[in-house]
Amino acid sequence: MNKIYVTRPLLPNFEAYISEINDIFVSQWLTNMGLKHNELEEKLKNELKAKNCSLFNNGTIALLTALKALDLPFGSEVITTPFTFAATPHCIVWNNCKPVFCDIEPDTMTIDVKKIEQLITPKTSAILGVHVYGFPCDVENIDKIAKKYKLKVIYDAAHAFSTEINGRGIGTFGDITMFSFHATKLFNTIEGGCLTYNDESLKRKIYNLRNFGIQSEEVVEDVGINGKMNEFQAAMGLENLKIYKEEQQKRAKVKAFYDENLSKIKGIKIPQMPKGVTNSYQYYPIIIEDDYPISRDELYVRFKKQNILTRKYFYPACHDYDCYKNDLAVKLADLSIVNDLKHKVLCLPYYGNLEDKTIDFICNFITKGGKNY
Repeated sequence: MNKIYVTRPLLPNFEAYISEINDIFVSQWLTNMGLKHNELEEKLKNELKAKNCSLFNNGTIALLTALKALDLPFGSEVITTPFTFAATPHCIVWNNCKPVFCDIEPDTMTIDVKKIEQLITPKTSAILGVHVYGFPCDVENIDKIAKKYKLKVIYDAAHAFSTEINGRGIGTFGDITMFSFHATKLFNTIEGGCLTYNDESLKRKIYNLRNFGIQSEEVVEDVGINGKMNEFQAAMGLENLKIYKEEQQKRAKVKAFYDENLSKIKGIKIPQMPKGVTNSYQYYPIIIEDDYPISRDELYVRFKKQNILTRKYFYPACHDYDCYKNDLAVKLADLSIVNDLKHKVLCLPYYGNLEDKTIDFICNFITKGGKNY
């Protein structure tokens, strides 16, 4: 069997993309907020139902800028989850703040709001929640906590493009939300990302931080970095914006096939979206329970021998990294749910053009615990 990856990048029709970038060659405007950039920014604002949208060259730079734009005090603490990609806590540290790891709740695998308040100290400045696999954080209760303690709220929505809660765009909660448009994401601009936010006054600040602080040829207002999305990325985004919903529909069918077959297997748990939440269809995670015949790691290895590349996402958890694990607060932290689930979650291959025979093979493989192959 040829290698089956956990995902495949969404690509538009080749001729359509060539037509899109032809305009770039004609104009010779390759970057610095060109026509494609501005068009995509406006269309994404509408697609995400956001009041404001600022494009970036990647999600990490976007998240770095989000934290910087909120003027978090030097050395302050930001409560976040260790069950996320490395960029989440790294961006906190790059902003001269300290990540404080909070445990997760077992069903959505997002930050546990019941455990946030006990971590708040006079040094706490913000909460950074992650919508893991597209499962939304408990935004309502996080908002209540933030208002009670006068904290900023940032969301990492790298997995949650187009997710809505009761019809409201996921990027309209909190102070700022970051979306990633990396090639592995449902909607991609090759590399890229954006910030959405409700406060109009943040727009100028974010613009400055994204563009070296430059306002004009002779005016530099702030200490910014280069976070600009180029025109070729924006062109890819404009074309993918036309087709991502079709990809979601295909993934919905893959999910239905997986759900029907894997739900019958003892020891396999399939997390499901809460009511009122639209699914981004970014990943398909399963949880390998203790009563399944083999461990998650063994199943992962057996899949790999069949050229099926699943993903132990997220293992290790961020608090296990060498750059964090020796911190005394990390050593003393109650992260029991994370420490359990990091050994149990497995993301299966999940993309629209995944062949039925491959899905069937994967389901049978899990049914038999990887035996007889």
